[in-house]
Amino acid sequence: MFARSTTIQAQPSSIDAGVAHVRDAVLPRIQEVDGCVGLSLLVDRESGRCIATTAWENEAALHASAQQVRPVRDEVAQKFGGSPTIDEWEIAVLHRDHRSGPGACVRATWLRVRPEQFDRAIEFYRESVLPAIEELDGFCSASLMIDRASWRAVSSSTFDSLEAMQRNEEQARSLRTARLRDLGADQHDVGEFELAVAHLRVPELV
Repeated sequence: MFARSTTIQAQPSSIDAGVAHVRDAVLPRIQEVDGCVGLSLLVDRESGRCIATTAWENEAALHASAQQVRPVRDEVAQKFGGSPTIDEWEIAVLHRDHRSGPGACVRATWLRVRPEQFDRAIEFYRESVLPAIEELDGFCSASLMIDRASWRAVSSSTFDSLEAMQRNEEQARSLRTARLRDLGADQHDVGEFELAVAHLRVPELV
């Protein structure tokens, strides 16, 4: 499974209109594209950072869709009032305890992994990091997406509510500190988001 993420630094006054456009106009259109298995939208209203992610059955479907989704992406950027930055990922791990509901939130951690440690890091995430994330209060699901060309990765964890995510913040920070050291990875960024649109239908990948 593969994914394409579009990151936009939105104008705060445009976020509600952007969310509505993705939910009501983009989602129905993107689901009609061959090989698409859904879309999610993360929103940080404080910073304005918004991330729309589409998932695809395979790498061929991801690349074949590029021209078809480009005008849709441009519309989204216009609605949010910012320029898009595009990243493509392989979905290496996905585990879902239960589907998220209204009010769910996501904590995302961007990593850089040493080239010689990349495959080991994926296995370490699957065998050691994921079980620890599952123990966090309000856990819904977690994923690890990777870009082998740039040795980057992003770990995302979804929780039932903002309150749950806030309650587990200190525990999650301690977990990152300990596991990143063992993982042989450097933390590049951490963000916390509202899960504004949740319609990814990626199957279990563990």
